[in-house]
Amino acid sequence: MNFSGVSHVVAMPFPGRGHINPMLNFCKILASRKPNKILITFVVTEEWLGYIGADPKPEAIRFATIPNVIPPEREKAANFPGFYEAVMTKMEEPFERLLDQLEPTVNAIIGDVELRWPVAVANRRNIPVAAFWTMSASFYSMLHHLDVFSRTHQLTVDKLGWPGGVCSSIGSKLRILPAPITVLDERAGNMPGISSLHTEDLRTVLHENDHRVLQLALECISKVPNANYLLLTTVQELEAETIDTLKSIFPFPIYPIGPSIPYLELEEKNLFPFGVQCPNGRNRRSTKQ
Repeated sequence: MNFSGVSHVVAMPFPGRGHINPMLNFCKILASRKPNKILITFVVTEEWLGYIGADPKPEAIRFATIPNVIPPEREKAANFPGFYEAVMTKMEEPFERLLDQLEPTVNAIIGDVELRWPVAVANRRNIPVAAFWTMSASFYSMLHHLDVFSRTHQLTVDKLGWPGGVCSSIGSKLRILPAPITVLDERAGNMPGISSLHTEDLRTVLHENDHRVLQLALECISKVPNANYLLLTTVQELEAETIDTLKSIFPFPIYPIGPSIPYLELEEKNLFPFGVQCPNGRNRRSTKQ
């Protein structure tokens, strides 16, 4: 294949349906813009290739795999903290080996924010990297400011806040002891960048998730400032204030790319087959006299 004049982009999603689908849809949009000028290598585990390998995709997108170095999907729910930690610690090395084998030369990397290592890999290789965020800009902003606050005050997640009680065994009975006052309780409404309206959302995030998972998630957030771009799957008009604030914080371009859904494929489908026309209420006559 002649790669002359072709830009080669490597896309590395977090291995989960809610991350792979948005990034793949975005890659399809990219491929549709300049089909003869771009080549996208979409990297997944061998297991995930079995799930999506037969799905239709533009010729400008090709799949590449890394070995199944993480627990299989069927075991994820039983031990998500273990799965999450494996994603953070075991996928980087095979991803780098794959980069060494790819042709043509990689011109850019798109890495899921919830992977701790793509930004660092790209930086070491002097490859431009875009951090890809699959949730709302508001949620990203909240986690970013939480990460900044925790690092500034040298706090780990368990010091910020935890459920409303601690189990204590007394004889054969269990009872819930009152929870200690947490930093989140003390600073509610006064944490820079986190409004009082978001405090309860943050409390829920802290209380309903495993400590190690949250700590790793914040480590992922902390890598974003070393990226060259931030891609947000949101709409500027819906989260304008948050996006503008993020643009004032980071020294690189931030792009709200819109909802990363397969609307290109939806346009090809007719919800009313066999020539049936979509009902138009404006053309209906009133039956009332």
